[in-house]
Amino acid sequence: MDENAKAQFKWKFYRLTVEINIIVLLVAMSIPVFLIIHSPYTVPVIIGMLALALILSLDCIKKYRETKVWLDDNAEKGKELKKENEL
Repeated sequence: MDENAKAQFKWKFYRLTVEINIIVLLVAMSIPVFLIIHSPYTVPVIIGMLALALILSLDCIKKYRETKVWLDDNAEKGKELKKENEL
């Protein structure tokens, strides 16, 4: 893998990591919000947080699959370049 591809992978990985952390935080924060805050807006806020987590999860799965395909393609290109350099 060349340096440009490594830099691209770094940013793709960083984006997925941040997105997963946001999903985990939204789900984890919905529990204390439900238990601590007693307001008529509590249930809609929790539903909104969980809906946002679901939307982000679907986007994360899509981006993960795209990144995996991209990484597999770049790994194959790297192997081909290695073979050419050996000859």
